[in-house]
Amino acid sequence: MAPSHNNNTNNDNNIMYVEQGGPLVNDLTDFHKNLDDDGRPKRTGTVLTASAHIVTAVIGSGVLSLAWAIAQLGWAIGPAVLVSFSLITYMTSTMLADGYRAPDPVTGKRNYTYMEVVRAHLGGMKVQLCGLAQYVNLVGVSVGYTITASISMVAIKRSNCFHKNGHHAKCYTSNTPFMILFACVEILLSQIPDFHELSWLSMVAAIMSFAYSSIGFALSVAKLAGEGMAKTSLTGIPVGANMSSMEKVWRCFQAIGNIAFAYAYSNVLVEIQASFPTFLLSCISDTLKSPPPANKQMKKASLIGVSTTSLFYILCGCFGYAAFGDDAPGNFLTGFGFYDPFWLVDLANIFIAVHLVGAYQVFTQPVFSFAEKWAKNRWPENKFINREHPIVIPFGSGVYYFNWFRLVWRTLYVILTALFAMIFPFFNDFLGLLGALSFWPLTVFFPVELHIAQAKVPKYSSKWIALKLLSYVCLVVSLIAAAGSVQGLITDVKKYQPFKAPQG
Repeated sequence: MAPSHNNNTNNDNNIMYVEQGGPLVNDLTDFHKNLDDDGRPKRTGTVLTASAHIVTAVIGSGVLSLAWAIAQLGWAIGPAVLVSFSLITYMTSTMLADGYRAPDPVTGKRNYTYMEVVRAHLGGMKVQLCGLAQYVNLVGVSVGYTITASISMVAIKRSNCFHKNGHHAKCYTSNTPFMILFACVEILLSQIPDFHELSWLSMVAAIMSFAYSSIGFALSVAKLAGEGMAKTSLTGIPVGANMSSMEKVWRCFQAIGNIAFAYAYSNVLVEIQASFPTFLLSCISDTLKSPPPANKQMKKASLIGVSTTSLFYILCGCFGYAAFGDDAPGNFLTGFGFYDPFWLVDLANIFIAVHLVGAYQVFTQPVFSFAEKWAKNRWPENKFINREHPIVIPFGSGVYYFNWFRLVWRTLYVILTALFAMIFPFFNDFLGLLGALSFWPLTVFFPVELHIAQAKVPKYSSKWIALKLLSYVCLVVSLIAAAGSVQGLITDVKKYQPFKAPQG
């Protein structure tokens, strides 16, 4: 009985010590001070850091096609379309910022992904439609990045050829070997189970995208300063011997799709605002703190981020069009409007390739994860799918867990996207189609619908009609952009010989 009595005495002392605010209470208090209202580590991000993440998410390979897009639309329409897309993107991003919490935008439950936001506010079939739109976009982006990276690698080889043999040399080079090389690198990287959690990934992507965009802008300014303004017009490339009126219409539609692709960042906005690093912005460890409310900070960040990006896009697109005029190439760093300094052009294309090597993984990891989770739930006892084989890495570098299903599935996915890219290696057509398919559902439709639901906008009120009208107009714009891109793909496929170098 004595030991029991001693234990009770000790417990009583501990209880009294806790009640008096001893070290245990202080530790618990400190611990809870470091947690947010959802039990996750306290957010430390600010408007500035969120703005930086938005700029990082938006500025990418889409900037490369903007000079071509402005050339199709002309001075009267091109810049206006750029500004219109930026205004729409900003407005709908503020709706998504409010939708981050539900039902109340300030005190409601947090939602950490786009699909969770849609589930909280809309529910039903719209959640599946949102997931479908997101995953189709992610698969399309992996194909588009394969195309873009191979074009940049080809451009490096051609640039060196032109430098050695003169600008009129026939430096024809096939994209196919470079797509295979890119796919091989991605197969290796895709086997790293948590590659998307490497903190330096988005930082490298941000530096690379700013670097090559800035080089393109600087080269355009230098070309303007040295050669003067090229032939441009209010309506873009004129109808004539080299372009029929119908072809002009299709190209304008396709140009709108290219601009839409450049502004596709709604897919990641919720993740920027959320509490921890997610699959599309893997370096965000300092997301928005409260107070002030996260939605208000996110709205300010969206204004700064979208304004900065729009200014950058207008400079690149408009200066690119002014420098090249009607001859603006589809990709202004690989279309060889720029020959010299060849080393700077090479450097820009190296930056593009490096950026896309990492960006490919960032955008494909959620596809990998989705399929692997589904397979594990569907066949929980299957050793091929579920068993992890530990492999000790030499020199004390840790343990690598090898999984046969992960090896086969991820390798097959990379091969299939590379094959699709080899069959349809058309930069502007594919970017236009991606922009058209993602802009309306992810940037306009779902934000508008969840805003109507969250704000309880009365049906048939003037605000309800205006929001629905905006959604329908953007749907029409997306459809015509998709039609123009599909028509461009069909036209190019008829002339294209797969796996051969283009002769021109």
